[in-house]
Amino acid sequence: MQRLEGLTADLREQLLADRRHLHRNPELSNDERQTQAYIEERLVAEGMHGHRRVAGYGVTLDITGERGNSNRKVAVRADIDALPILEDSGVAFTSANSGVMHACGHDAHTAMVLAAASHLHRNRHQFSGTVRIIFQPAEEAEPLGGRRIVEEGLLDDVDAAIGIHVDPYLDAGMIAVAPGPYTLASDIFDLVVTGVAAHAAKPSDGVDAITAACAIVGEVQKIVSRESDAYEPLVVSITGIEGGGSYNIVADEVRLKGTIRSGSLATRRRAQDRLKEIVSGLAIAHRVTARLSFIDGEPPVVNDPELAGIVRAAAARLLGDGKAVAGTGWTAADDFGFYCEKVPSVYFRLGIRNEAEGATYPLHHPKFRIDESVLPLGAEMIIESALQAVSAE
Repeated sequence: MQRLEGLTADLREQLLADRRHLHRNPELSNDERQTQAYIEERLVAEGMHGHRRVAGYGVTLDITGERGNSNRKVAVRADIDALPILEDSGVAFTSANSGVMHACGHDAHTAMVLAAASHLHRNRHQFSGTVRIIFQPAEEAEPLGGRRIVEEGLLDDVDAAIGIHVDPYLDAGMIAVAPGPYTLASDIFDLVVTGVAAHAAKPSDGVDAITAACAIVGEVQKIVSRESDAYEPLVVSITGIEGGGSYNIVADEVRLKGTIRSGSLATRRRAQDRLKEIVSGLAIAHRVTARLSFIDGEPPVVNDPELAGIVRAAAARLLGDGKAVAGTGWTAADDFGFYCEKVPSVYFRLGIRNEAEGATYPLHHPKFRIDESVLPLGAEMIIESALQAVSAE
């Protein structure tokens, strides 16, 4: 069994400094220029050379152990992008990029993986096998970075992949992991409903696109509430609606958008098919035309049982029994699902909830905060899990 000592004091301090720098300087998906440059600077400062840019604004680096004997290679992924949210967390290192915020913890993920990479590099003479570090852009928005990582072949020679996510619903210092499905697939759709404009005093001269759109919004809810098994995960959400512009004109166009989140391929396709049928039928009934389009997004994250066992064992060694829990899966999506489709993978969650620290708000919330005291634990979980995964037969 391959083991390393815990993070040194200087790496713990640097982890915190990295997280705060990244939090203060967030960048949106597919625009992570300065984040990429900072990651490269940190790798070089630690003596890690040979990194390369991938998937647009991503960075990857292989750290190869020098003890020999293992030909296995394990990928460790950190997502690096932020969200279009105006921060209201109250932390001293709040976002300097107004309207952009690390409200999903990707700054913490990046800092933990930087610390893990530094520790592995410093101690490469003590382990065998290769750990491929992947700092991945664009987890939050299309074009998704996870898809690009797979398309660019970064997992073609990898035996397994590991991902981590902070969890504001789990008490600080707890680890959640379980085999099987762990997040949902997420697809997006756009719908344009077109009618005929008319004076609001005489709507019969036109075809009201708003009325038709409202009927569609109401009917779509039945896909989940009346047509789906309660034990089969499915969430359909209309997340945007825009149309009209004048008090006295019947709107001739309405644009809607939304998401379909599902736990299986069959449910995913059934929901899409039913949405098409509902839109088509109501368009006829309301005498409008409707143009519906889909973009298939992230597949579900599905944890490999053996790797989930490795993470649970790592948590037991680092924390003692009782600190690792199965945890329920998330209805949220994560493009780590693309990794899971390619190689055996595991995605585990690090509890960051601490009422005393104000770390109680959910992901994607303007007041989202993290209990930073647990971040070294996250880095050590990554190190421990990766070392055991490269040792596995």
